[in-house]
Amino acid sequence: MNQLDCEELYFLLDSEGSVVAYQEKDQSWAAVLAFSSEQVARKFLKASRLEVAEIAAIDTSDRGALQGLIRTLKRRPIRYLLLDLDYDSGACRQVDFEGDQLGAVRERKLPASHPHKQA
Repeated sequence: MNQLDCEELYFLLDSEGSVVAYQEKDQSWAAVLAFSSEQVARKFLKASRLEVAEIAAIDTSDRGALQGLIRTLKRRPIRYLLLDLDYDSGACRQVDFEGDQLGAVRERKLPASHPHKQA
């Protein structure tokens, strides 16, 4: 089931305990930010200067916990994960939700946060 090649997913939580979501311009759906390691999450936080209350992890082999999380996220207009979003380049992997499970994974490149930094 783990097509992500990571044992845990790390999520950013705001001060109220909600996961941090990202909505692209002119899109009705949002994505939740997830990271394959705590180090990658901290790198994103440093680059983005986003203030979060904590980083929480979920084991990707814990199907029940993952299904519960996805069901909760889908109550909001969240339909996929953005995995390992690089703040400066916009590179990431989009992981779609299929029902209450993780589905297709594809490479994405969102608009760079700092286009003037690109080579």
